Amino acid sequence: MYRSFFGLNEKPFAITPDPRYLYLSERHAEALAHLVYGINEAGGFIQLTGEVGTGKTTVIRSLLAQIPRNAEVALILNPRMSAPEFLLTICEELGIGVPDNAAASLKDLVDILSRYLLRAHGDGKRVVLVVDEAQNLSPQVLEQVRLLTNLETETQKLLQIILIGQPELRELLGRVELRQLAQRITGRYHLDPLSADETHAYIRHRLRVAGATSDVFSGSALTEVHRWSQGIPRLINVICDRALLGAYTQDIHLVSSRIVRAAAAEVFGKRLQPSWVPWTAVAAGLVLLSAAGVGAWLWWSGRTTVAPATTASTTEANAAPAAAPAAQPAPASDAGSETTTGAPPGNTPALAELLARFDNETDPDNAYNKLFALWGVRYVASRTDPCSQANRAGLECLVQRGSLAQLRLFNRPAILNVSDSQGRAHQLVLTGLDDERARVDLGGAVREIGIGDLSRNWFGDYVLLWRPAEGGAKPLSFGMRTPSVRWLRRSLQRVNGLPVEEQPSDRYDAALVSLVQDFQRRHRLDVDGIAGVQTQIALDAALGEPNTPFLRTNGSTGG
Repeated sequence: MYRSFFGLNEKPFAITPDPRYLYLSERHAEALAHLVYGINEAGGFIQLTGEVGTGKTTVIRSLLAQIPRNAEVALILNPRMSAPEFLLTICEELGIGVPDNAAASLKDLVDILSRYLLRAHGDGKRVVLVVDEAQNLSPQVLEQVRLLTNLETETQKLLQIILIGQPELRELLGRVELRQLAQRITGRYHLDPLSADETHAYIRHRLRVAGATSDVFSGSALTEVHRWSQGIPRLINVICDRALLGAYTQDIHLVSSRIVRAAAAEVFGKRLQPSWVPWTAVAAGLVLLSAAGVGAWLWWSGRTTVAPATTASTTEANAAPAAAPAAQPAPASDAGSETTTGAPPGNTPALAELLARFDNETDPDNAYNKLFALWGVRYVASRTDPCSQANRAGLECLVQRGSLAQLRLFNRPAILNVSDSQGRAHQLVLTGLDDERARVDLGGAVREIGIGDLSRNWFGDYVLLWRPAEGGAKPLSFGMRTPSVRWLRRSLQRVNGLPVEEQPSDRYDAALVSLVQDFQRRHRLDVDGIAGVQTQIALDAALGEPNTPFLRTNGSTGG
């Protein structure tokens, strides 16, 4: 309703856990980093707790978007169940078939799960169990969870478990009967509410992701949001959404503290006073007390006899205030010096610093010139659309909004559209990407930046180039008959290590649908059996064809 009024592309304060809107406060970034670490390392439990609405579920979604290729994740969102139901749910999440006669037997379910975990370990895969709302687990189910960590080889555990819940989870795991499980927790992290500064940055971040190009909330309105939300992201979202609606109905383009207060009153269902009202009451009380004191002093002084002159003058001299020492001038600051705060020596340069240093080469033409050069193609800065130039060189553009996990899957250099602190757009060429660092081409060299730093300034918009198969980039589906289908079948056979047919069928049949679905499932694409553009790019990346630039040097290995 209010989106076009404020110039937004979408609602910025929806309470659904969209990873694109994840604001990485220092604590959130640490929590996400440790969860990613937990997936990549073997053994034990990782525990993440936080009050209701502090962003735990959003962190989970971001974690799932960053899982490595060799990891399989079983996500349980509602663990309020019995032990057999819990094990059966894990099997269903991992796609393990369970016979009907074994569905109610703990022993049979553990045996089936154990065989699967051993097989996955033999294939070089990690299996991770993520349990949300874990405070709802019964002690019996938690004990069964502990027993699952006994499934191991001589060198490592077969199952990594991440428990995520409200603070009550810590109390639950503190029980004497669960001390064996508590001893296996290798990492404990608690999400605190956002500070006032983080609340302001969080609101501005979500507005920028949604397409805002100017301030929507006044400074006092941001302060008021933090006052009533106490820094809890879910409450921030609800209050801000109501405030935007209220401003829209009043035809006001800049949300004020008054509008925020009215929105918070609707959310909490009670009348709220401005922050200055209590202080006004206190000040009024102090004024009354002062007036009473002055009146009493006048009354008392009228009844007191005057002291002798010598005594009075002596008293007056003693009461005279000592001369204040001359104020020392503040040392003059060195106007030419630079001050760096919060950055330990040796860190990679912050993205803001790089954008300022190389501002003259972060325009679209410079970015396309660098991207084309990686493919050995000459780019001409002209009125011709860059993607049309790519087509003439046998390449295709993919222009969309996605995630870092998607870029890892496609494994192709890309132009990222990032914003600086003033909201100005910059185009960077991403040339490398791992779990902790991104590499960009700036100033004739490869520059490294942290993933968290990049995530705070990049909202998902990117352009990449890829080389389609014979017949061009078009979705392939059941019943089609084209040379591209032949390429698809042969490519899937290569990726799966199957014998490659010399003359494969060019008809998209049921067997090919099954191969496509299996590939999509393993690479966490939409499992629809249709080889669309994203499936084709992911397959091309898995093939690792020569003369193709990759984000990762090991990108030629299939998933």
